Amino acid sequence: MPTIVHFRKNCIGCNSCVEHAPEHWKIAGQDGKSDLQGGEKKNEVFVKKIHATEREANERAARDCPVRIIKVFK
Repeated sequence: MPTIVHFRKNCIGCNSCVEHAPEHWKIAGQDGKSDLQGGEKKNEVFVKKIHATEREANERAARDCPVRIIKVFK
């Protein structure tokens, strides 16, 4: 099962992740950074297991993130 890892504290709020995979990403109203919907906080990162069919959209989100704070592991 693929896993998304999100280093939220370094987010610049560009919205690219939301555009690629809106079912997994949302911009938070309080600070303008992206939130990994359903992500579990582990230390300073958020982690979420996803279905294999959701991997491609999240890999695009990771690839297009200008600060490279999203990682998708297979």
